[in-house]
Amino acid sequence: MEIGVNMEKKWDSMSKEEKTAERLKKWQLAENVKFRSDEAEKLYKASTQRLIDSIMMEKTPDRVPVLVRGTFLVASLYGLTPYEAMYDYERISEVHIKFHEEYKPDYALTPTSIGSGRVLEALEYKQYRWPGKGVSKNVGYQYVEGEYMREDEYKDLIDDPSNFWIRRLIPRMFGALEGLKDIPPFTDLWEIVIVSPHFIPFSNPSVEQGLRKLIEAGKLALQWIQKMRWCAQEIVGMGYPSTVGGTTKAPFDILGDTLRGTRKIMIDLYRRPELVIKAVERLTPLAIEQGVRGVNATGIPFVFIPLHKGADGFMSDEQFRKFYWPSLLETVHGLVSEGCIPYLFVEGAYNTRLDYLKELPEKSCICHFDRTDMVKARESLRGKVCIAGNVPAGLILTGSPEEVRKYCKDLIDKVGREGGFVLTCGTSLDEGRGENIRAMIESAKEYGVL
Repeated sequence: MEIGVNMEKKWDSMSKEEKTAERLKKWQLAENVKFRSDEAEKLYKASTQRLIDSIMMEKTPDRVPVLVRGTFLVASLYGLTPYEAMYDYERISEVHIKFHEEYKPDYALTPTSIGSGRVLEALEYKQYRWPGKGVSKNVGYQYVEGEYMREDEYKDLIDDPSNFWIRRLIPRMFGALEGLKDIPPFTDLWEIVIVSPHFIPFSNPSVEQGLRKLIEAGKLALQWIQKMRWCAQEIVGMGYPSTVGGTTKAPFDILGDTLRGTRKIMIDLYRRPELVIKAVERLTPLAIEQGVRGVNATGIPFVFIPLHKGADGFMSDEQFRKFYWPSLLETVHGLVSEGCIPYLFVEGAYNTRLDYLKELPEKSCICHFDRTDMVKARESLRGKVCIAGNVPAGLILTGSPEEVRKYCKDLIDKVGREGGFVLTCGTSLDEGRGENIRAMIESAKEYGVL
């Protein structure tokens, strides 16, 4: 939803409930979507209404929604390697369209989240190994743990995150952009006498090479997104709404995943706790802005937020309450205040964190649970927050269709009959058995009638 000057004035005077209603209305109307048929449009409208009712904690008019999430899942189902998924845009698009034709889920599953191997390669990305670059072409990504922000750089991050990202973090994350460490801060440009000397470092060969690599990566990214956008439009036109508009992360996870690394952030909780708190507080408005920006650009009201380091067992309850939860809750409230729907991908188990989730704004979020006890989650969040989950990945990989159907039926009976529930896998899948994916989808349509 692009907001012009007049709309911006109106938007600022709207309540968060009105903003949410406006975003959901635009998402459901899908005015710019070219549907394949009248039947596809009816399918789209029914699926959007089904999810809207679930978020608002109302019984859907027909049945529980069913959602399939995966990265390399579709590639696996149709015999493509993860490497082909990242480098052959034509084939990965074709199989995703075929997946929707054959499996008929409620919502779109597009290849956009897979990313482009060509872009990563051009930038010499260091934080991950991906198919064909550091790992086999037959497996997915692997994160490379590291200290990408040193312990003495907290002040740099807190004082000016953008400057830190450009001149410190990016040169460490991308080998092709190492030369950017030599450019001066752009905040130095405050007077005419500064301009000429400021740009001298841009004549350095390393800086020039980095800038050329940025342009190259931009062109490669444009080629990739043009194909991904076409694929997504085709899938939505078939009647399958997209449920990912923007993405962001819990501020603590930005610090602990991307910057300090798991080992170092845990040490920081004891050695420099105040700096950790100041850092996550500084990152919070950036996390909110990123999510809102994505929703504004796509017109899709949902902000996907994977939760990594807040799960049971990673930190104590006292640490969670002090370091993780306040900035996450503020991020959620910031998104909701702009009419966005936070989609919290609650990875791991949150059985000891459920009381915190009661503080989430009511009828404004989705909590997608991985290993959390769904009955306890339902009891804790009844009438307040839509829950989603949690068919085990192991069951999809190794179980039988009959076992999948039984699990789904039991899950629907226990937590889905009163509404406010979305049937889906506990985690995002890289592979699975096609007959079991079908069994999950069919379970919602057969057993999920309300």
